[in-house]
Amino acid sequence: MKKIGILGSTGSIGVSTLDICAAYPDRFQVVTLTAGNNLALLEEQIRRFRPRQVAVIAEESAEQLRKRLGFDGPEVLSGVEGLIACACHSEQEMVVSAIVGAAGLVPTMAAIEAGKDIALANKETLVTAGPLVMDAIVRHGVRLFPVDSEHSAIFQSLEGHRKDEVRRLILTASGGPFHKKSLADLQTVTREDALAHPNWSMGRKITIDSATMMNKGLEVIEARWLFDVPAERIAVHIHPQSIVHSLVEYIDGAVIAQLGIPDMKTPIAYALSYPRRLALTLPPLDLCALRCLTFEEPDLEKFPCLALSYQALEMGDTAPAVLNAANEVAVDAFLREEIAFLDIPIIIRAALENHQISALTRIDEVLKADLWGRQEARRLIQVRG
Repeated sequence: MKKIGILGSTGSIGVSTLDICAAYPDRFQVVTLTAGNNLALLEEQIRRFRPRQVAVIAEESAEQLRKRLGFDGPEVLSGVEGLIACACHSEQEMVVSAIVGAAGLVPTMAAIEAGKDIALANKETLVTAGPLVMDAIVRHGVRLFPVDSEHSAIFQSLEGHRKDEVRRLILTASGGPFHKKSLADLQTVTREDALAHPNWSMGRKITIDSATMMNKGLEVIEARWLFDVPAERIAVHIHPQSIVHSLVEYIDGAVIAQLGIPDMKTPIAYALSYPRRLALTLPPLDLCALRCLTFEEPDLEKFPCLALSYQALEMGDTAPAVLNAANEVAVDAFLREEIAFLDIPIIIRAALENHQISALTRIDEVLKADLWGRQEARRLIQVRG
């Protein structure tokens, strides 16, 4: 039985992970759970899965949970220290890193340093600190399994093949709700428009990232470190059907892809059970019913966040951390209806242009760049306001 911890258990990835654990109680035991503000769902998860330890962000929330659960409940911790304690719990073998945003970096790194295998759904861990994270993975002898559907597809398409025979990686993107709209149309899109993703059910922040294609830009940076492939050999194709999850092109012209219905339980299950596969109660892929699968080049004028991600990767060191931080602040401002949709890339670009890049050798340098990027993005938003 594999013992696991989940960082971000009340988000969409965390909920799907627990669904898989519930379906296979003889294979998985939940040791730790962490969450943000959704105490009602977390309490339900605790009562169902009986973890040893739980962490929430606020001490006030932790105290509420302790009172609700009583003396027979798990140990309830709070703050970053609580997240780290859960990430490093001695009983668990694998940590599912599913906290949204840069907040997932520190506990994920702590889990790596504690010798835990990682099922990585948190893009920002590799985006902000890719070289440091991959160095730690090697030094501590742990495995990192991608949970993003695109990176899981590449991981599966690389299995059994030689890395030195790879020509390029091709990440597919749904294009979000706006891939058929013109740049002029995007001037007036609303928050509700941007949150209406045609294929995937995700959290609000990730859904907006899909609408701007920043989500794909972050995945390009993640893929660069995860698979040790330079940016010029990582392409993005818009594939509105979200059936081909990504592809690997080899030097002889062969292209190997992973296909499936758009459901995150498939890559989560593969990460949890690797190298075995689990029988999931999902609808089968009916290619005949689909009739056609289409692909097209992304419009970088319409989706400048994708180009900005390649730019930040080329700049290197602390630039991707600033890109990510500015994006998180800008997306939050858009969700609060403080800025327009097209203001998001404007703020990110300005933050990158104003940033003085510094060498990336320690996690505290990542955190410093992240803080600077957030402060600069807020300043830029105030100036625009």
